[in-house]
Amino acid sequence: MSTDVKRLVTVLAALLLAALTTAPARAADGDAPSAGQRITEALRTSPVYVDEAYADAVPPSRQRQLAERIRRTGLPIKVVLTPFTKGDAFDGDSDVLAGIVRDRIPDQRELILITTDGDFPDSLKGYEWPAGTHQARDAVTAAGFLDETRDAGLADLTAKAVDLVAEGKGTQRYDEAMKDLDDAPARKPEPGEPGDSRWWLWPLAAVPALALAALATRALVRSRSRSRSRKATPAVPQLVFTTARAADGAELRRRAEAEVLALGEAAQAAGVSTTPGLQHALDAYAAAGRVLDEARGVPDLAGVLALAQEGRDALAGSPGLPLCFFNPLHGRSALRTGWRPLGRRDRLDVAVCQDCADALRDRRAPEVLTDRAGDGRTVPYFELPAGRSVWSATGYGSLASPLHGFNSRSTKAD
Repeated sequence: MSTDVKRLVTVLAALLLAALTTAPARAADGDAPSAGQRITEALRTSPVYVDEAYADAVPPSRQRQLAERIRRTGLPIKVVLTPFTKGDAFDGDSDVLAGIVRDRIPDQRELILITTDGDFPDSLKGYEWPAGTHQARDAVTAAGFLDETRDAGLADLTAKAVDLVAEGKGTQRYDEAMKDLDDAPARKPEPGEPGDSRWWLWPLAAVPALALAALATRALVRSRSRSRSRKATPAVPQLVFTTARAADGAELRRRAEAEVLALGEAAQAAGVSTTPGLQHALDAYAAAGRVLDEARGVPDLAGVLALAQEGRDALAGSPGLPLCFFNPLHGRSALRTGWRPLGRRDRLDVAVCQDCADALRDRRAPEVLTDRAGDGRTVPYFELPAGRSVWSATGYGSLASPLHGFNSRSTKAD
């Protein structure tokens, strides 16, 4: 082999080795770096990035106005308005996007980022590095609860968020907004009247005391829901719930009785030495029977189903996902997902059925099981105080074991 040929072979081998060693790194990065790179590169030329999905809601003219507004503040504010979907480049999580943007702008020591919320796209979420310097997180959250932004579009809402960040009183504004939320239940708006700062659920009709005929109540759209362009991606309001799936009380009770009976027979047939979870199943059976005897309505009957399933899982020795968090009558959950209730900063990890998961993913309202509050209002069951409702405390298995919650309540009662 000639010297030139040897050199050619050596060069080709080096190029092949380089390709083999670099290709896996690119593949491992996935889509997020490319999406993050596209956004951060755009942010280097303008402080405002708007995805095509929101181009109608925030057209180029409004983008330029927002950019100028940000420049006048003199603050390192960046705005990213983009839809989030589970499984996308950021796994539907605005926190992931924020982290990528922060990592890709390392030369900017201070950074304030305003994004659409990964959980509720009609809302905004604020981030800040170093944390708390300008109270940006609270300021951006508060922007969504002001009277003046009640019917604001995405562009106006973002502009208000920028103003509140520049004002530097975000925490004060947030506390004022949350105080309005806390005070709201004391006043019951008339039907058709806008609520103060939270969702108001109106009964569709009076529920006959002896029949328990309907589970469903229609939840009305929150008065602060955002107006959006018809062409823009539809958004899920923070606590909008569509009519729950109707269920006949008597039929549900028969189903609950059958589930308890089946669990008891299965536990009786199980071998003590071959079923490690037998005692757990027997405890669930006893609890389910007691709840069934004392059931006051659909929420309790749904609790019977949750306890019966926990007992069956104990017998099987392979606990699965619990019943659907939003409505346990939907059956066993298909997956777990993050969800943040109105007025709370923390994000709950809840189990949901496929229908509810699809609704959240498509930014539609999931169906919800309702219950009666102490003042007679019909509300989502999980809005009841945890000390008053074992189902609110446990989420029918999403937040804690129904059996553990029932036993804890029984112990306190005793």
